[in-house]
Parts: sequence; C-alpha cells; structure tokens
Amino acid sequence: MWRSVCSDSSVRSPAAAMRMKEEELDSKDAIILHQFSRPKTGAPSLSPFCLKMETYLRMVDLPYQNYFDGKLSPQGKMPWIEYNQEQVCGTEFIIDFLEERLGVSLNESLTPQEKAVSRAITKMVEEHFYWTIAYCQWVDNLEETQKMLSVSGPLSDLLKWILSHLTGGIIRREMYGHGIGRFSKEEVYALMEKDMRTLSTLLGDKKYLMGSKLSAVDAAVFSHLAPAMWTLPGTRPEQLIKGELINLAMYCDRIRRRFWPEWFVDLGDFCYTDATEPSERSSRLPDLGLYSRTDTTQGDTRTSPSHAPRRPPSPDSDPTGHSLYDSDMDTECSDGDQLKC
Repeated sequence: MWRSVCSDSSVRSPAAAMRMKEEELDSKDAIILHQFSRPKTGAPSLSPFCLKMETYLRMVDLPYQNYFDGKLSPQGKMPWIEYNQEQVCGTEFIIDFLEERLGVSLNESLTPQEKAVSRAITKMVEEHFYWTIAYCQWVDNLEETQKMLSVSGPLSDLLKWILSHLTGGIIRREMYGHGIGRFSKEEVYALMEKDMRTLSTLLGDKKYLMGSKLSAVDAAVFSHLAPAMWTLPGTRPEQLIKGELINLAMYCDRIRRRFWPEWFVDLGDFCYTDATEPSERSSRLPDLGLYSRTDTTQGDTRTSPSHAPRRPPSPDSDPTGHSLYDSDMDTECSDGDQLKC
C-alpha cells in the first residue's frame, strides 16, 4: 500500500525550509516533481498532464518529492522534474529520460505494433481529446472549476476569480490557435464524444488499454478521463462516462484504487441520472511530500512514515476495499501481494 512521508514545513522558518529544499535538490537520485497545487475537491490535479506524470511515477514505483511552488519550467510549462541537477520538461520527454537513466519501463512487454497503437492512443488523447475537456472545464463550466482552485488568504475569492478567468482566456486563445476552438460548442462536444466512444471501444472488457498489464498509455488516458469522472458534475462527459460508457468509469476507478488509495470517491457517483443533484466531492488529498510504494531505505531518518487511512467497507466494496465493479482488479499480482497493489 502507498506510503507517504513528509515533514511539516509550516513549523519551520523560511530560511530552514529553503535550506531543506536545497539539500533535497542536491541529494543524489532525488526526483523533484514540480506541478500545480492540489485543488480543493475532485482530483489530485486539475491538469491532466500533472496527474499523468504523478500517476506514472506511482505506476513505476519511483519515490518523488512534490513541489507545489508554481514555478514553471524554462520552457514555461508544467509539470517538469529535476533529477541530479538536470531539468526535464514535458511528460513524454520525462518518461523517456526516466527510462534511460533509471531503467524503468511500463512498455517492455509490448510488441512493436502494440507500442505503435499505444502512441497513437496517447496522441489522440493529448492532442485532441484534451482540448474538448479543457473547453468543458475552463470555458463552459468556469464558475464550477473556479470553486476548486486552491487559493488562501483574505483576497482568496478575488484571486480565484482572476486566476480562473485568466486561465479560461488562455484556453480560448490556445484552442483557437489549435483550430478546435473555431467550432461551435455543440461541435466541440461532438468531437469529445467521438473520442470517448473510441476509447471505450478500444478498452472493451480488458483490464487496461493494452491488455491485462499496465502500460504507459494508461497513465495518459486515466489522467485525461479523470476530469469527466470527478471534476465536471452534471456535464456531458460525466453523463457519458458514468452511463453509456461505464467501462471507462470502471477503468478509472480501477487505477484510482490501485495507485491513489488516499483519493476517496463515493462509488455512488457511478449511478448517474438527469435528476441527480451534483454532490460535493471531497478528495481530502493532503499536500504530502515524498511518495513511495515501498519501504524507505534503512537508516533514512529524515522523515517519519504516515500510512494513508483505509476506506471503510461499503455495500459496493468487499472487506479488502476493492470495488465490486471490478472483481479482477489485482489478478496480475500474487496472492501474497494483492493488498500491496
């Protein structure tokens, strides 16, 4: 099961916090993940690419340190990583970098043809489907998205309004430059629905996109479907994923339960009807620091472990907490390791 260990930086002086940050950056083999702050509800990140990168790191079981400092990469993008004083930007380049330097890969068992299909799916999701969800999130449902932004202080409401509208304006301009923003609202949603139906057909009744085992494409598809599942209540993408395309919902829940045990979502959200009132979803994700699925190295006394609380059993889950919607979710693990996966 996932473990998170961190120090409470709120009790340190700014100078001490900066010294610790520099020590972490100077430490050998430390993966520093720069990404946007956690939103208040719904998902670990409102950015599909930040969620993709963090989910990938969990899938390949690499410890990493989150920095929610808002610092963009030299290319002006987010997320990005620092590793042994090297900076890498762009999720595709980061994954290539980690595979080369650390020898980790989710695609080793794929055939050349499967790797080609995997890349084609990833590009459809990241270069086309992304824009339709961004439109739904930052243009068509801007007020709801604004409520999820994590901003503190006496002027937090004003700052959230400014930030959300700036982001919405940027999305509009980028969509227009891409070309998809030149279509009507109905046409944008039609394109979104085609992509979702394509993903549903490709997934079918398989456990993951490429079969029974995870591959890198699953991190990308999961992170881009997450807004439809958890941050866009009452919208067309939520209606589709929790209704007609229920296999995508089970797919998302399968990955969430395995790699995000601290991300709590009510299984009742799977039941969608037009009369359902949007309920407030609380992810209760703390801004934890270092994440690792495995025990820390012996002798490492910098931080103390803190286990994520287990979700109590519900009518929709068995005593292990596994979803009854997906009875085979851990079939690739051995019996002794099932609770760890």
